[in-house]
Amino acid sequence: MKIALSLNEMSHSGSIRRANARSLRAWVSRLVPFVFLLLPAYALTAYVLLPAAWHRCASRAIVPTTHPISYTAEGIPADPINVAFLGTRAEVIAAMKAAGWALADPITVRSGLRDAHSVLFDRSYPSAPMSTHYLARRPQDLAFEQSAGRSPRRRHHIRLWRMSVPSPGQAVWLGAATYDRGLGMSRFTGEVMHHIDPNVDTERSKLVADLLTTRRVDKLRILPGTEVTASLNGGGDFYRSDGKILVAVLR
Repeated sequence: MKIALSLNEMSHSGSIRRANARSLRAWVSRLVPFVFLLLPAYALTAYVLLPAAWHRCASRAIVPTTHPISYTAEGIPADPINVAFLGTRAEVIAAMKAAGWALADPITVRSGLRDAHSVLFDRSYPSAPMSTHYLARRPQDLAFEQSAGRSPRRRHHIRLWRMSVPSPGQAVWLGAATYDRGLGMSRFTGEVMHHIDPNVDTERSKLVADLLTTRRVDKLRILPGTEVTASLNGGGDFYRSDGKILVAVLR
């Protein structure tokens, strides 16, 4: 009798599991079409409509800053300029690589897919591409990074713009160095992007300290600036800074 009851209980529990499995499959089958409809709507809103709206109203909505900054493609204030190099392109690349920083790959379909794979599955990609920022309406000329984990979710990085040629072969490079502390969504457009650490001066100091170990810095100067107690970057992150720019003369 007990054996019969046990068999009946097992049969009943098996029926419940099969019913639960059928219910789960039905729920998933209803959810998948919804997700496929939602993703294009999100992409259209976050990557087309809201950025376009920002681009149209940026000049009226943005309060002018008292310190030099870069801008996103939509005209949103991005990262503060806190570093400058004096040297040739080859000297900049050699110094950064010697300091342990990798030259970022250009944005392509292939690099974008590899970047997404590395972030989703926590895979190494030390030269992952960076989003494009603008200074004087020009995109960055160079970008470097140093991973702070296995994947590009957390990384030290800098964008550099070549500004002028003070002497034959040399140039002034203005840079925005910040630390990406993780991934999230832009508070302005909803795009997936990195969020930075608010203390950008720490990242500036870390970069210069790395460069000083290479013996490729001939001189180091400090340009005074206006202190920034609270400002927003392109992703809506608050940051603060003493406003100074560290200038490294390379050799």
